[in-house]
Amino acid sequence: MVILAAEQEHLSWLLDNGYDDMLDKKEKISEVMNLIGYGLAKFDNDFAREFGQPTKSAFARFVVALGLANTTKAVSNRMDSFDPYFDNGRKGWFQRNQREHIKLFIDSLFGKEDVHGFANIVKLYIKDIDSDITLVTENLSPVQKSRFKQLQETGNEAEFYFINNYKSIPIFETGILEDARLWGDGYDFQVQCNSSYFLAEVKGVRKSQGAIRMTHNEYNKALEYKNDYVLVVVSNLERIPKLAYIENPIAKLCLTPKEQTATQVNYYSENVVW
Repeated sequence: MVILAAEQEHLSWLLDNGYDDMLDKKEKISEVMNLIGYGLAKFDNDFAREFGQPTKSAFARFVVALGLANTTKAVSNRMDSFDPYFDNGRKGWFQRNQREHIKLFIDSLFGKEDVHGFANIVKLYIKDIDSDITLVTENLSPVQKSRFKQLQETGNEAEFYFINNYKSIPIFETGILEDARLWGDGYDFQVQCNSSYFLAEVKGVRKSQGAIRMTHNEYNKALEYKNDYVLVVVSNLERIPKLAYIENPIAKLCLTPKEQTATQVNYYSENVVW
């Protein structure tokens, strides 16, 4: 994505005046509404009762009172958008608002949670948006907390979508995918297509447009592999995702370096006979 100087100046002004925080909160509210819609579609009134509300209608009013939705209709609409993916007797909005990728991503993290465990996750997310909101939650296990952090990472959602849809990219159509995220070597996946190997780095964007960031490690790896290095951007994650790919992104994108200093503290033991 090429960002013109005037656009960069405008973006800097917005960030300096708190727009980034406003946008971040708006995105978080959209995400928690997805969790709420998922919970209502999957667990029905049992989910509402976890919040002390006797019915879904009462729960919708509760969500509006929390400031997470403007109307109760917005809450029921979000439930409708997840209804087609659960055997609950409701057809929902399958043709109007497809959220299958979001449902599958939530499943991958919390699909095994019962209604009580999932409600605790949603309460934690709501409290993360507004610390002044008082909701009773039980202690979450370390694994649940780790999954909660994964849910908040746009990149994780994009990578999950890529894993399930990478063959829709023409150059990867016959490819065999190998996950390389564990190695931290400047790319996320290797895709073997016959005798050729591609390195794929995946980035996620919530809207249909937005800037992406490449680390120094990713940049150097892209320089090294050139046309065999493919940047994959999964955009419009909050609606219907779209896959875009750029071979040799260093040659085709306008990338502006921004130096950031981070201090890492390590702790060492004394010399011990183990």
